[in-house]
Amino acid sequence: MVVTLSKDYFVESIKKIAEMIEKERNYLTKLDSDIGDGDHGINLSIGFREVTKRLSELNENTEDISSFLKKVGMTLLGKVGGASGPLYGSFFMKMGTDVKGKEVVTFEEFIKMIDNGVAAVEMRGKAQVGDKTMIDSLRPGADYLKESDPNGRELEIFKEFIEVLKQGAKNTDPLIAKKGRSLRLGERAIGHRDPGAESSYLIFKAFYESFQDSDEKNRIKNGESMR
Repeated sequence: MVVTLSKDYFVESIKKIAEMIEKERNYLTKLDSDIGDGDHGINLSIGFREVTKRLSELNENTEDISSFLKKVGMTLLGKVGGASGPLYGSFFMKMGTDVKGKEVVTFEEFIKMIDNGVAAVEMRGKAQVGDKTMIDSLRPGADYLKESDPNGRELEIFKEFIEVLKQGAKNTDPLIAKKGRSLRLGERAIGHRDPGAESSYLIFKAFYESFQDSDEKNRIKNGESMR
């Protein structure tokens, strides 16, 4: 059976992301206080609150997944301060580029969407793995998905993807920053987690939880027993 993701899935995922960011706002801000401006959680919270406030409008005024994600990205670009706005804005806008006109995508197309979004962040931030940025989480995750065979194992693959992101964020702890505000700290940045890498993990954790919910609903609808 081909697993597909509808526009509704992305709408529900954005809701979960907003809830996740709100829940972890203080934690993300604390991480950023250690090595940056101390506003990462606050800025993301402001941005996703605005997206949530406009969610019904964004959903109703867009016909496909691509245009919906573009509107989400543009909202973040306009509302999120610091470097996070352009980076996450670019991510969501680029994520939908290859699925214009589609109201439903396959899991394989979703993998390509993620890779496109990550590539946009790499281009925008000119960062690579090892620079102590969100790319330390996002690029290993995207590469894991590209190398995986999700056929019939979509939920399992998605869960493993989240673990790769989580480990990628953790891997920033011992690094010296080569980008961003923490660059000025030199060795003093060692031992501190990059807030962007952590928020990237949390955002896709919300995507995963939404996928879990939709998987359970589909199995109930199809009369399958819950594992």
